[in-house]
Amino acid sequence: MRSFAIAALREPPFSSLRHDDTERVAGESADWAQSLGLISNGHRLRRADAAGLAGRACPQAPLDGLRLLTDLISWLFVMDDACDEDGLGSDPTRLAPAVADLLDVLDNQRGRVPVPARAAGPLAPALADLCRRIRAHRRPAVLLRFTAGMREYLLALLWEAANREHDRIPPVAEYVQLRRHTGAVYPSLTLTDLASNGFPPAARRAEPGWATLESLVVDLVCWCNDVFSYRKEHRVRPDAHNLITVLTRELGDESLALRAAADRFNERLGAYLSTEQRLLVTHGDAVRPALAARRNWIRATYDWSRAAERYA
Repeated sequence: MRSFAIAALREPPFSSLRHDDTERVAGESADWAQSLGLISNGHRLRRADAAGLAGRACPQAPLDGLRLLTDLISWLFVMDDACDEDGLGSDPTRLAPAVADLLDVLDNQRGRVPVPARAAGPLAPALADLCRRIRAHRRPAVLLRFTAGMREYLLALLWEAANREHDRIPPVAEYVQLRRHTGAVYPSLTLTDLASNGFPPAARRAEPGWATLESLVVDLVCWCNDVFSYRKEHRVRPDAHNLITVLTRELGDESLALRAAADRFNERLGAYLSTEQRLLVTHGDAVRPALAARRNWIRATYDWSRAAERYA
């Protein structure tokens, strides 16, 4: 599958960069996850290479910003594995109490874990720690943006669980919309912007052109992940939550779906480049740092997916 993805997906025409402290942060983040009980050993997390992804997405960030993003990605990988490989995401009646615990954390502005938070286990205090560290930056809008993105992510996981319970493959349009949230790209971009101080001016973010660009970035990150991860996700039991799976249902042929998924990615990449250029012409230097962060995320996902043991 990796060879197909490399051959079929257009390589993002952006510089491939990696933070100099990636290896250091990898060790620190693994220690953080273990100290909070997220992992009992580091095998899965090493294969996931959260620091490798964060180091590519944030190649020039201060060390604490890189750590915060890496810890978020580590948290997301642990949650993803709990849902996909440990069965939590196949049973809405098990997942819902865990999601409720985690929503309580997001709603608690004092940064404490509500008691009890048994269903979510160590995911709750780990999420509270991430929120506490974001709050320490004293930028309330950033915390609100992060918690909103995480809330959408958690609720979208319940949609996935309901689909699995009923062996339902969603229609393509529905999948595309909800995939933007199950990928947790929005909160990841928030912490990337925080680390690089790359937020575009608030007035710019309210414009339709910027919203279009954000959707394009999220689609590119998620669909790249879908193409590279497709075979791994289908080894044991086919998962409905992959662009290729939903296209196969629509087109009736897996080989056509593979090609269609790659074509969609390549079309979106072209649309991103055109949208980015229009924003630069209109807004100039005010949006360059934010655009650089989004370029890095697109390129980082492609490079990380090519190398990650997680999809080997």
